[in-house]
Amino acid sequence: MSTPVPARDALQPGGADPARSGLMPRLAAEAFGSLFLAVVGLGVPLFSIPQSSPMPAALAAGLAVTAAMLAFGHISGGHFNPAITLGHLLAGRIRAGAAAAYAAAQVVGSLVGAVALFGILRTLPGIPDSRTAFDTVAAGFGEHSIIQAPLAAVVLLELLGAAIVVAIVLGASGRDNGGLQGNAGTDTGSRTVAAVAVGLSFAALLQVGQSVGNLPFNPARALAAAVFSSGAALGQVWIFLVAPLAGAAIAGLVFRISGTADATQSAAAADDAAQDPDAAGAEAAGTAGPGAGASAVQAGDDDAGEPSEAEPHLPEAPGAAPDKQAGNVSEAQEFFEGKRS
Repeated sequence: MSTPVPARDALQPGGADPARSGLMPRLAAEAFGSLFLAVVGLGVPLFSIPQSSPMPAALAAGLAVTAAMLAFGHISGGHFNPAITLGHLLAGRIRAGAAAAYAAAQVVGSLVGAVALFGILRTLPGIPDSRTAFDTVAAGFGEHSIIQAPLAAVVLLELLGAAIVVAIVLGASGRDNGGLQGNAGTDTGSRTVAAVAVGLSFAALLQVGQSVGNLPFNPARALAAAVFSSGAALGQVWIFLVAPLAGAAIAGLVFRISGTADATQSAAAADDAAQDPDAAGAEAAGTAGPGAGASAVQAGDDDAGEPSEAEPHLPEAPGAAPDKQAGNVSEAQEFFEGKRS
């Protein structure tokens, strides 16, 4: 039986191992990245005028995801979304305790970003009610949706969008960890490509979600927007917490069942073996079973004894030790002296 590969705390695009970083630096990276995403994702639509907006809010949020992954992905794995963390947990790429801490840090970071935006809104004289302004960016359905989307449509879109995002993140991280170890230049380039892929896909999905009802596909961001909006958005926020987590669970379980997560963990184990060959050798000996070491020792003892039949006979060197030729010398001497016929 093979020794099971222990689950790492997180794996991220590029092949670096955030599990070797302390938990507090990883939580700080997740919190700050979530704050950045909340400020951009909520701030751009809050402070932009649609007629003169230089950049769509969805594209701005996607670029923020790419920038955050490039900046902090090597520290924490670059989740910044409780749905993505849940997908990593169910795929076997992060431990339950670390996943809970990640989710808490992401919610705190998003709330701090929303607090900052709320404080800025309070200073603007042209906006008399900051909570009404937050209603324009909060997720909603029915009468709180731009196109009056019903509950079923919003749930299906949130579930599907979160599943797609989590699948893209898991696929990108699995691909990079599986084959790009040991080359720093290639490693950095792969991390960049993965971050761009995740950011662009997230931007495209946000464009669809905002057209339906400001769907964020991110429970932390949905909660942050609802807390500072009116009571109607806060009453509907549970949908935008449950639906994306359900979609993330589906994606994570699919990766685990299909064996993609195991392949990624095997590549991670190979990376550990390359960095610590002594430990890898010890693990291989343990994997072979308790009798393997004894067999090897016994084989060594057997080799130390009589030579095997397959081993060719080599003539003794002229300077061989006398004790090895004592029998042959005495017989020859007796023959020449006439004592032996």
